[in-house]
Amino acid sequence: MYRKFIATIAALSVAITAFGARPAAADEKEVLRTLAAIAGVAIVGKMIYDNNKERKERETVTRRRAAPVYEAPRYYPTVSERPRQRPYIDPRPEPRRTARTYPEREVRPLPERVDRKLLPQQCFRSYEGKEGKVMMFGEPCLEQNYSYADRLPSYCAKRVSTTEGARYGYDARCLRDSGYSLARR
Repeated sequence: MYRKFIATIAALSVAITAFGARPAAADEKEVLRTLAAIAGVAIVGKMIYDNNKERKERETVTRRRAAPVYEAPRYYPTVSERPRQRPYIDPRPEPRRTARTYPEREVRPLPERVDRKLLPQQCFRSYEGKEGKVMMFGEPCLEQNYSYADRLPSYCAKRVSTTEGARYGYDARCLRDSGYSLARR
């Protein structure tokens, strides 16, 4: 703010001292020109100074005019005004209905679980074939004694040529690798 004004005054003073160093025999027109130039520089400096001053004043006025942040008054309810708490509700589910809770209802025992992967022991056979001894479950026996015979993996089906003729069944190792096992009953 003041730097430009002080720089202008300093420039004027340097010009005046240079003017004073000239010989006194200068004519009046030259003196008037120099004084007019000094006056012009001083007028321009004053205008710049006034303009900066007005700008600063405008900025401070707009800062003062900015609306302050309004903070609403806080309301703290008294003990009597606070809402009542809701009663506690137990989140546990209702108990299962059994014969004890509902005696009029008949409770049937659950059916015995049958493991589909247990193969009957009487169907496990050993045959002598052209390739050697073969362990397998006979297909006719499985169809009679195993109710899930139609769901056995087809890639385990095997035909073995024996001296008594062809035998059809399922390879024991293949069935074991597929998750089936021999029932021990």
